[in-house]
Amino acid sequence: MKQLRSLIIVTALGYFVDIYDLILFSIVRVQSLTSLGVASDQLMNVGVYLINAQMIGMLIGGVIWGIMGDKRGRLTVLFGSILVYSIANIANAYVQDIQTYAIIRFIAGIGLAGELGAGITLVSESMSKENRGYGTMIVASIGLMGAVFAAFITDHFEWRTAYLIGGVLGFLLLLMRVSVAESTMFKSAKKEAHQLADFKLLFNNRSRFLNYLNCILIGLPVWFVVGILITFSPEIAKEIGITEPISVGKGILYCYLGTAIGDIASGVLSQILQSRKKVVFLFLIMILLSTTWFLYSGLSNAAALYQIAFVLGFSAGYWALFVTIAAEQFGTNIRSTVTTTVPNFVRAAVVPLTLGFAFAKQNMGAINAAYLVGLMSIGIALFAIFQIKETFGKDLDYIEK
Repeated sequence: MKQLRSLIIVTALGYFVDIYDLILFSIVRVQSLTSLGVASDQLMNVGVYLINAQMIGMLIGGVIWGIMGDKRGRLTVLFGSILVYSIANIANAYVQDIQTYAIIRFIAGIGLAGELGAGITLVSESMSKENRGYGTMIVASIGLMGAVFAAFITDHFEWRTAYLIGGVLGFLLLLMRVSVAESTMFKSAKKEAHQLADFKLLFNNRSRFLNYLNCILIGLPVWFVVGILITFSPEIAKEIGITEPISVGKGILYCYLGTAIGDIASGVLSQILQSRKKVVFLFLIMILLSTTWFLYSGLSNAAALYQIAFVLGFSAGYWALFVTIAAEQFGTNIRSTVTTTVPNFVRAAVVPLTLGFAFAKQNMGAINAAYLVGLMSIGIALFAIFQIKETFGKDLDYIEK
């Protein structure tokens, strides 16, 4: 029991540092680019370039770490991923030009891609089938507070120091991970010489591929909330009629605080109802209602917008449940591959979501464009949740043939 508690705490702290670094650039974007001499009218374009560099790194890293987790072990990924993005964090503190910044964000993206999937896989395989939902809930809820911590740090320290703090936290966490044990399910599968980390298994069977695709689609609304409603809240607020300046960093803080609490609520509720699907369905409906409220209730000031950001974050608080569902859908020999790539493909979906938003915005304005993109992503997720099987209480000790 003591070893299990240690595993959950260390995994949760790893995701905490992961989220800290993942969200840090979004918060310090303007401050860091301005200090590097980027003109004010180029801040958005250069910011998008750097975010895309990080996102490409995460896509590549998701595949690399996922396969490595199934071939070499979950602990290998937990050590390797945090080492990569901790070094990148420290290097970020010393950049002097945009090209170097982009290269380091790409490397950081590779590192950031492995933490959540490997952690959720390890916790899911180490706990009983009746209680593993509590473990993944704790990992995600503590981890998401890394975004709140990032907002706090950037309020009190300049951007270079904030990156250094992230790097130091990562290296401290490496020391804590020495005591964590490997998954017994993985060790058993490896000992019996099963076909491990075969990425083709996800594509050589129609039913398995559709299951994998549906796992990805379920998570789209989460990144619609963060990537559209919160990221473009200044533009949306202006169209609503709010004259006060809107801080994206503050919006992220309230949103992620809500998401952390929502993850606790969805995790507990799924244990009470003994269902993953019912809870995800409920939270998708909450995203629809809170999005409608955010866009069409006629918010009058910035304080009201931040309050809705919290509600939106809470409604999107099925992230841990979504990743747990992915882990529970597949066998031990490809579980890490699935659990690591699925959230990274969802994060990458912010690219077509933002492109769709930008295109629609030209013809129907920011409010209606955001609502259209939201309706599409929520509709797709609702369809997907009805296509997958219920996994609560499922035995995970099996192999995909």
